[in-house]
Amino acid sequence: MKSYAVFLRGVNVGGITIKMAELKEALKSRPFSGVKTLLASGNVVLSSGLPAAGVEKEFESCLREAFGYEAWVVVLAAERVGELVAACPYSPDDTSTHTYITLGSDSDVLAELYDAGSAMEGAGLIRLGSEALTWIAPAGGTLDSPFSKLSSKPRYKAYTTTRNLRTMVKVRDAAATL
Repeated sequence: MKSYAVFLRGVNVGGITIKMAELKEALKSRPFSGVKTLLASGNVVLSSGLPAAGVEKEFESCLREAFGYEAWVVVLAAERVGELVAACPYSPDDTSTHTYITLGSDSDVLAELYDAGSAMEGAGLIRLGSEALTWIAPAGGTLDSPFSKLSSKPRYKAYTTTRNLRTMVKVRDAAATL
């Protein structure tokens, strides 16, 4: 059994509402154990004998069947979440900025997003690996930041999801208890 973190894309925004208790119940029929949901933004930690690609396939299938929407998730081994948090050079507690980690299920699409955003002033865009990059936005100005607007374009919707660094720390800590 291996521990994973699963990050859902686009839940509890844009009309797709999933209660985490209902998600946890739906996942009982899948080859997962130790399922824990965190926050209401679609963060799950679990154990499975499946490889990451198998977890992704089962999880997305469950979301489609149980909640009736075209679901996309990013699945990372629990230890990789810890490595990404450790590699992020920004503080989760800076009061003047918010730190984000954008996760991608397709390394080529994430590289394209990185290339498109790397010239943006003030984004502090840093590649953390083939599946993640980090960036900052002014406190209170995330949605208006140029990189946030770029990363929310339809081109990237099915392949990326973004979490605040504080959320990633919580996911890392929860995954460590599996």
